[in-house]
Amino acid sequence: MSRYELITRRTAIADLGKAGLAVMVFGVAACSSEPITATTQVVDPESATEWERVVLGNVSAYILYRDGEAALVDTGNPGSEQAIEASLTDVGLGWDSVGHVILTHNHGDHIGSLGAVVAAAPDAQYYAGVPDAPAMTAFVTPMPIFDGDKVFDLNVIETPGHTAGHTSVLDSNARVLVAGDALFNVNGTLSGSLPEFTENATAASSSAKKLAQFQYDVAVFGHGDPILSGASDAVAQMVVGA
Repeated sequence: MSRYELITRRTAIADLGKAGLAVMVFGVAACSSEPITATTQVVDPESATEWERVVLGNVSAYILYRDGEAALVDTGNPGSEQAIEASLTDVGLGWDSVGHVILTHNHGDHIGSLGAVVAAAPDAQYYAGVPDAPAMTAFVTPMPIFDGDKVFDLNVIETPGHTAGHTSVLDSNARVLVAGDALFNVNGTLSGSLPEFTENATAASSSAKKLAQFQYDVAVFGHGDPILSGASDAVAQMVVGA
């Protein structure tokens, strides 16, 4: 058992009902032999907010949903669409519920299933930072997103450095940050973008400091374990020590 509290989706639904906002998480890693796992975790029961993580190795993507509509953040490596569909089914949703797809950046472990997702959810609106969009246009022309924009009531935060167009999103009501690869929390070590995968180290450092200025209880990452409480404080402490 990890240090994170795990509960089943059935328990979460029994406790919370259908109200509120929830986060569902998917991940794919080509380099890991770790088993596929699925967990559901309650972030703030009093506000009927839950989030769920499905981990395939050490890479994650996310779905946020409420009132029968979903927003998918990233699409994983090629072949992730079946896991996404299965998880949508688990919560009583389908591809027709996916109204928004936010692509944090153009690396293959985050947009590898983009073509399959476009085919499955052709009516969804797709979004990406302008510099990263050309890598996606073989499948879709994403709508450009910028600081201060809102998608599905999520705040868009430009976080360049890992890639030029990297974007994170913040649910300020649920106080959940989806950091993408602007932050890592691998093996319990919180950090900014890992140097070996970073296009611009100076910009990446600035983006980590930028994320430390927001308030959120929970942070989830493309790589590594979630932080379930005091997340913005942890990020602030990390950037001071970096």
